[in-house]
Amino acid sequence: MAGNAIVAGPFAALGYGALVERTNFQVNEIDVPLAGLHRDLDGLRLLLLSDIHLGMFLSERELARMIDAACELEPHAAFATGDFISTFGDPLEASIRQVARVKADAGMLGCLGNHERYAHAEDEATRLAARAGIPILRGQARQLRFGNATLNVAGVDYQRSSERRAYLAGAERLIEPGAFNLLLSHNPDVFPVAARQGWSLVLAGHTHGGQVNVEILDRSISPAAFLTPYVRGLYHIGPSAEYVTRGIGTVGIPARLGSPPEISLLRLRKA
Repeated sequence: MAGNAIVAGPFAALGYGALVERTNFQVNEIDVPLAGLHRDLDGLRLLLLSDIHLGMFLSERELARMIDAACELEPHAAFATGDFISTFGDPLEASIRQVARVKADAGMLGCLGNHERYAHAEDEATRLAARAGIPILRGQARQLRFGNATLNVAGVDYQRSSERRAYLAGAERLIEPGAFNLLLSHNPDVFPVAARQGWSLVLAGHTHGGQVNVEILDRSISPAAFLTPYVRGLYHIGPSAEYVTRGIGTVGIPARLGSPPEISLLRLRKA
């Protein structure tokens, strides 16, 4: 009996992760304390969506339910950090159409992820997103004004882990002196470089918060932790901060354990 339970346990856990936790999305509201934040940015609400992966493991109906919740949050600005789909042939246009339903005072900006690259869909995603009102920033920056403060938002294409010595090459040229500089990077592992360059805040995804996490001796273990120390949540290096969202979809297996899908609403706070 005990042997059968040991064998059945992982299958039961994966079944729960596929049938329940995979679509048990959460709206996660996070305060981000930042030293020197301009008073006109204190309390600014930023919505972050990432890792949609619309396709075989996530239907448009399931995604629409999550986007409905995001539409109620009324952010000042919204951001999408890539992986709208998983592979070639996935419904890229439908994914972007759903994400574009979210409205923010200053609109939505985005960057691309590794799966747009894998699907050879970077140019198509950029075109479709622009048509839907979401500028994709590919080594570019846009300035948003809030009162007397400037939010300088830049985005980079997916930064390959195999080329970590070239992380954010040239991105320091996108920093605007005197502004709050926000970087959109699908890969969160760039954070130490971003902090050295002087970015105030990095928004990222990619890891799915580990997607499948298991508890061993009161410690949470996930495959993503072997690739980057920035798996999920809020991190600080000096005056710089990074938030890594768990994202919405899945890859590899249609299951999540200990890392439910997330819509992130960040509130900037003066430290």
